[in-house]
Amino acid sequence: MAQPELVRDRGSATSPDDGRPDALVHLRADGVSVLLDLRAGELPSVVHWGDDLGRIDAPTATALVEAAVPPLLGNLVDEPVRVALVPEARTGWLGRPGLVGHRQGRGWSPRFRTTAATLDREPLPRALATGEGGGTVRVEAVDEEAALALTIDLELTPEGVLRTQATVTNRGPLYVLDELAVVLPVPAEARELLDLAGRWTKERVPQRRALTVGQHLREGRRGRTGPDAATLLTVGRPGFGFANGPVWGVHVAWSGNHRHWAERLSTGDQVLGGSELLLPGEVQLGDGQSYSTPWVYGVYGDGLDAQAARLHRMLRRRPAHPRTRRPVTLNVWEAVYFDHDLTKLRALADAAEAVGVERYVLDDGWFRHRRDDTAGLGDWYVDEEVWPGGLGPLADHVHALGMEFGLWFEPEMVNLDSDLARAHPDWVMATGGRVGVSSRNQHVLDLTRAETAAHVLDRMTSLISEYGVDYVKWDHNRDLVDAGSPPGGEPAVHAQTLAAYAIMAELRRRFPSLEIESCSSGGARVDLAVVEHTQRVWASDCTDALERQQVQPWTAQLLPLEYVGAHVAAEVSHQTRRVHSMAFRAGTALFGHFGIEWDLTQATPAQLAELRAWTELYRSERELIHTGTLVRMDVADPQAQQVWGVVAPDRSRAVFQVASLARAATAPSGRFTLRGLDPDRHYRVVPSTLSRDAFGERVPPWFGMPSAVGVVAPDGVTPRSTHPAPDDVARGTVLTGRALAGAGLQAPDSPPETTLVVHVEAVSSV
Repeated sequence: MAQPELVRDRGSATSPDDGRPDALVHLRADGVSVLLDLRAGELPSVVHWGDDLGRIDAPTATALVEAAVPPLLGNLVDEPVRVALVPEARTGWLGRPGLVGHRQGRGWSPRFRTTAATLDREPLPRALATGEGGGTVRVEAVDEEAALALTIDLELTPEGVLRTQATVTNRGPLYVLDELAVVLPVPAEARELLDLAGRWTKERVPQRRALTVGQHLREGRRGRTGPDAATLLTVGRPGFGFANGPVWGVHVAWSGNHRHWAERLSTGDQVLGGSELLLPGEVQLGDGQSYSTPWVYGVYGDGLDAQAARLHRMLRRRPAHPRTRRPVTLNVWEAVYFDHDLTKLRALADAAEAVGVERYVLDDGWFRHRRDDTAGLGDWYVDEEVWPGGLGPLADHVHALGMEFGLWFEPEMVNLDSDLARAHPDWVMATGGRVGVSSRNQHVLDLTRAETAAHVLDRMTSLISEYGVDYVKWDHNRDLVDAGSPPGGEPAVHAQTLAAYAIMAELRRRFPSLEIESCSSGGARVDLAVVEHTQRVWASDCTDALERQQVQPWTAQLLPLEYVGAHVAAEVSHQTRRVHSMAFRAGTALFGHFGIEWDLTQATPAQLAELRAWTELYRSERELIHTGTLVRMDVADPQAQQVWGVVAPDRSRAVFQVASLARAATAPSGRFTLRGLDPDRHYRVVPSTLSRDAFGERVPPWFGMPSAVGVVAPDGVTPRSTHPAPDDVARGTVLTGRALAGAGLQAPDSPPETTLVVHVEAVSSV
């Protein structure tokens, strides 16, 4: 990818007489502009973040800065308050400050002055520097009196994603840091909030509210990202949707404790902010020591789909992005649970291979003493009683069938009833001289201890090497409550998070082809930091297709679908006891990284044949699904219907689903539209016969069912809907992209909890 173009409009690379940077910086990329004010040696302030301003010169940039200066208001400070990326309370900023800390009660309100600033490592000119195609800005500042130094890094990626990070360095006696944050201003029109909430097995539930005076603060204190994480806290013009309406969002790329907030002041100022949530005394900086915030990502777009697309393009550009075709994956958990038997598991592998599975994952229960979830966690040795020949006979069988072999671990956790905990009780996180409360019968291993981390890494390395493990399902089933590091019990969530990243990174260094899935009680560790080290996330422990119709498209607000594990489970849901057809389960799982979580040895021949057809469909469509643009339609009744899919980058093809979630207040459901296609091209739209249970009792004429040929209404012109014959194959209809987006197609009167998969392909002639 081309490097950003550096353009200097006028001025030299010299600094003002006092040597401090004194410039404006304009970054542009993919329809987004960021205008930064670094004048007079102050910390950088964002003047504009949003729609592209076009090429501007220095006088225009200066005029834009002046146009943004608020009037002086009564009973406030006598100078206009300038909101920096790291806001300083000393300026009169009355919102949440960017740096909170002290040195025995001193140095708590610093006054930073910039000492150096660069764009793409080049010194800034006096007037205006422009980064075409994005760019990276670094600003260095000091407060000699407070004995603190501050570095702010800001990058606008080629996809128009803005990310920032701040680093504070202590230059004196011990400094206790409580919080270091970055904030991004948003315009006054952004008055509606959208973020995500949820719980275990029901992650990423959207919630909306007005942005009013005060803070909308979302704190994660679980020691992991959490099923209830805000994920992408967004504000926008009221009424924004998937298709349009300007939105600005923020995401803290961190898998430990964290904060997201939106704040509106009585002065009219509005900001989005993000930081790590530090426990008391968790970061104490000695002389010369530094702390860096997680990267805080800011994402602007015209509509939620445009916002998501920027993130997806950014992730797909990274060298670490998974580029091999995402294999059809079978996980054995809901098939066998803890009942491990070589004969059964081999038979399951045979059945999996026969329906097109390409990766076989042995889940929890293979290691010593692990007959249920009360014991054995941490004893990463194959259970000799259950597996007298080790895992080799199963791994070899799986590999011989041409499938990858995956293995479940929970490296950060331990049962007290384990050889590891008995031998090393000091390796278990605790504080206050007590053993913490258990959760899911388990506790947390203190990976901040070098010997503990080395032991875990050694055991995983040994097993991966011995059995040729291709894939690790990395689970994390416990919140970090009382997460202290013995013997003193000092808080250690920050260091524990970094230690987990380090083990993941080292495993990938030792085994470059190894893939890792982030599974944390399902979808409780889904963030932009963990995907620096993993190639898949398990979006939810709930495999119920109806619940997944919410979880998967909202997980895709952050991550492209190739990361999002989505499995076809048994007909009766393990979690909800709902009964769903194969077509609904598989049609839902199609839009993600497709897999299976079901005892196939108990399936009927007809079920296996139908499942095989769905895996073949996934394998034929996965390149489109995993490289295309996510499109989610704004529908009249989202509780009853959901329409979403993927359009190819060249807009030659698309695949959508029209999901009927519940009975609509009116019948039938009316027309649905399909967005994102070339308005001037013609497309053949064909409903998949695999999703026949969504056809309903009668199908609309556009389905092009052979049984409807020649059937006309009494007026002799208008075709009628008709009962589809069992062996009918739909021929579909041909419409322009403009017609599909503007007028649409009549939805069938589908039964609830069904989904209609629709194939769209450009045609050269009508």
